Amino acid sequence: MKRRLSVVLALLLVFGLIGVAQAQALPFKIGLITGTVSQGEEEYQAALKMVARYPGSITHVTYPDNFMNEQETVIGQIVQFAMDPEVKAIVVCQAVPGTTAAFKTVRDIRPDIVLIAGVPHEDPAVIGPVADIAMETDQLRRGPAIAQLAAEMGAKKILHYSFPRHMSMELLAVRFQNMKEEAERLGLEVIEVTAPDPMGDAGLPGTQQFILEDIPRQAAIHGTDIAFFGTNCGMMEPAIRASLEAGIIFPEQCCPSPFHGYPGALGIEVPEEYKGDVPYILEQIKAKVAEMGRSGRMATWVAPVNMVFVEAGVDLAIRHIQEGLDFSDMAAVEEAIYEATGVRMSLNRYLDDSNFYLVLAESIIF
Repeated sequence: MKRRLSVVLALLLVFGLIGVAQAQALPFKIGLITGTVSQGEEEYQAALKMVARYPGSITHVTYPDNFMNEQETVIGQIVQFAMDPEVKAIVVCQAVPGTTAAFKTVRDIRPDIVLIAGVPHEDPAVIGPVADIAMETDQLRRGPAIAQLAAEMGAKKILHYSFPRHMSMELLAVRFQNMKEEAERLGLEVIEVTAPDPMGDAGLPGTQQFILEDIPRQAAIHGTDIAFFGTNCGMMEPAIRASLEAGIIFPEQCCPSPFHGYPGALGIEVPEEYKGDVPYILEQIKAKVAEMGRSGRMATWVAPVNMVFVEAGVDLAIRHIQEGLDFSDMAAVEEAIYEATGVRMSLNRYLDDSNFYLVLAESIIF
């Protein structure tokens, strides 16, 4: 715990010292595609930050909320970037289904374009070979880490909320298996809860309503020393709210970040000047959690990971184009991410024959 706190304090100092980078135009363009605010606000805000940092050089679009049923639209949006001869790189975060097909098409018509994927939804063996570099949270190490953190926070059981579409994704399935194995070693029971798929008939509202109703139901059955973990971004805000009200443990989100779900669940109004301000949001969350008498029961990563992927993706593309950064040099990539974002992350290579990296950051318990 002392080591974790020291790392957190160091990161806060870094975040506090690094201001908004001076705006600068690039001699080329970068196509950037993220989800909408409803799908992932931190990615969207990070994209706006990049647009402001490189005025006139970043073309940002958002993929449809119902991306599973609109993959042709996703493919078209990505391929459209390649129609502009000034575009030299494309960054996609989250790399939803359709990204691999789009990247293959771009490769055929513009092999010079740098292709970067953050949080791929398609299997590493599928998207890894067609992306110049891909980044995902380290689901392999996260499984045990979530179980360990839940135990540290006092959990006796872990409730794992997901649905068949997510459990068919290789990394998510392996993360769950690793979580179960570590939980068993620690003496924790893992309970599988099947939630409605937000891409199903009831949509995202149906998933969120289920979460709001099921968490108090589970707390009534199992007591409050249970930890929630869900695999879908849309679950996070209602899960945080319901976890706080029921008094159960919330170790981290599917995409760990202090911006993911916490502001909305806690009613934190973030002024425009504090958008993306990590120390500010951490202090606000800590105060709200304490006010509700839930200190020690809520946590997340100190690093807003998807925001890091967007900002790092843009910066890695620039460094590769302008300085010849070697994406296969894991140490150089790790250092470049730190210099670009102020976040020190631990990287692991997932596939030997591609630059598919898995990242891990430190946790903070509020």
